[in-house]
Amino acid sequence: MAKTAETVKERVETKSPAGNDAPQTQTDSKTQAQAVEFSEAPETETTGGGGSIDILLDMNVPVTVAIGQTEITVRRLLQLGPGSILKLDKPIDAPADLYLRDTKFATGSIVVVDGRFAVKIKHIAGLGEPGAEKPKSK
Repeated sequence: MAKTAETVKERVETKSPAGNDAPQTQTDSKTQAQAVEFSEAPETETTGGGGSIDILLDMNVPVTVAIGQTEITVRRLLQLGPGSILKLDKPIDAPADLYLRDTKFATGSIVVVDGRFAVKIKHIAGLGEPGAEKPKSK
């Protein structure tokens, strides 16, 4: 569908330079719109039932697991070394929070699988639930 814009002329009221209160009307010929034509966008075919969402299904996304947090001074941070211990704000049996970017989407417990840390998901937060919030920075 082609659309066109019409030429527009603006009418401006001014007072007479002679101090006359009778308004004068003049046409401002500088304010004009030019005709523009938009061509139709070609229709695209979707493949399969998922359409263009299929491209997203194989994308990697970073997931962050927070087991707790703490706040320390820069002086204490510079004193840290191998063997240093940072006490976190959560008890050991508290669930870990899983974040997609900065949004909490699940909670789980820390487990060990094949000698590596892993997370066993216990709950996935739904949209609008109170658990779906950004992490609190201290």
